[in-house]
Amino acid sequence: MRPQSGLNALLARTPFFYGWAVVAIIFITMGIGVNVRTAYSLLFPAILNEFGWDRATTAAAFSIGFVVGALLAPVIGKLLEFIAPRFMISASAILVSLGLVLSTFATEPWHLYLTLGILVVGSGIVMTYVGHSMFLPNWFQRRRGLAVGIAFSGVGIGAIILMPIIQETISANGWREACWLMAGLLMIIVLPLNFFLQRKQPSDIGLHPDGDSAPGEAQTAAQQAAADPVVDHGWVNTDWTLPKAVKTGCFWWLALACASGLYVWYAVQIHQTKYLIEIGFSDIAAASALGLVGLAGVIGQIYLGNLSDKVGREWVWTLSMAGFILSCILLLVMENVPSAVMMYAMVILQGGLGYGVATVFGAMPADLFQGRGYGLIFGVVSTLALFGGAIGPWLTGFFYDQAGNYHLAFYVILGMSVLSILSVWLAAPRKKRLVAGQARKRAMMLMAAENR
Repeated sequence: MRPQSGLNALLARTPFFYGWAVVAIIFITMGIGVNVRTAYSLLFPAILNEFGWDRATTAAAFSIGFVVGALLAPVIGKLLEFIAPRFMISASAILVSLGLVLSTFATEPWHLYLTLGILVVGSGIVMTYVGHSMFLPNWFQRRRGLAVGIAFSGVGIGAIILMPIIQETISANGWREACWLMAGLLMIIVLPLNFFLQRKQPSDIGLHPDGDSAPGEAQTAAQQAAADPVVDHGWVNTDWTLPKAVKTGCFWWLALACASGLYVWYAVQIHQTKYLIEIGFSDIAAASALGLVGLAGVIGQIYLGNLSDKVGREWVWTLSMAGFILSCILLLVMENVPSAVMMYAMVILQGGLGYGVATVFGAMPADLFQGRGYGLIFGVVSTLALFGGAIGPWLTGFFYDQAGNYHLAFYVILGMSVLSILSVWLAAPRKKRLVAGQARKRAMMLMAAENR
């Protein structure tokens, strides 16, 4: 364990609260960083109107950025073995800000590919679910799902606050002014907050997971034995590295579940604003819908993250993807019945249920592949998942350009949702390590059986 000095010694005086302080820093960082990336959904109509490019060409900026982010994910996972996340996140904030500023000078599609694509969406991957999932699980074991859910719910709060402001800025002053605004937020808030306060793991400041002053402090030895979460001891005791992980079926089923899940998430997110405008909703109503999805996501992510610690990751993933299925069905129905009630129902389902995917995406790989090679393993899983996220917006735009409507695109989204659900059950993290709630339930059953 590293000796404590300076700021680390000060932070270590509050062992329980500092883990939650890390959650708070991530909450704020993602509230700004993730929404700056996904604000392309709001910039998209304005850019289309100004330049007159087709939708697939314009949406490709986001997809190219996703491909770059996907390729960077394993590199980031490996670099985090040597470089503290506060430096990585700070560098990401600077690069994204630079991309936003340079995009204001764009006149050709490839200009957007380099700026809003590679610099904003690509290098911004460090500030998203992917980057933070590489070290946040280090801080918690018993309440990992809840911690991830709270941290990632910052995206929803950020959407509620930022999306209407960004849309108002676009409407009043143009999309370029909105880019300058987002760059300023990153440099003024995200950069200093992470550079000075973020830490990779509890041992960096002399702490242990869950705020304990010693491992397992919250449980007696007997309680630990009774609530042992391990199902497959051979699996859990394996020193996981990437070459070992890729030889398992669990790795590939997990990657397929995440890839198809992100295909659905981003295909809907990038295109829904333009779709809602086309079927009769105003610009502000469509932008507000995107923000309300985030509001519903705040409640959903926290609740579902906590629920995943009790019933298991597979059930919560299934519930989340069911939310996307139902919201996609409502989007199809609204083409003929553009009802505000249906729009709000779609928002609640998409955010309140669908966004729960993020909490499981952040916790499930750590449940399966804890160990010294986790960063690189998660990076590769993220790469494969982000290819799904990259293909989704582009292919959805391509289907629209070919057919003149979103019908086929939405049917593909429904199919990908079902595939994601099937894959997560085949990955089956419950067969390797139980979440805390499942372990307690098993312990109670064993104790009851012994007392008979």
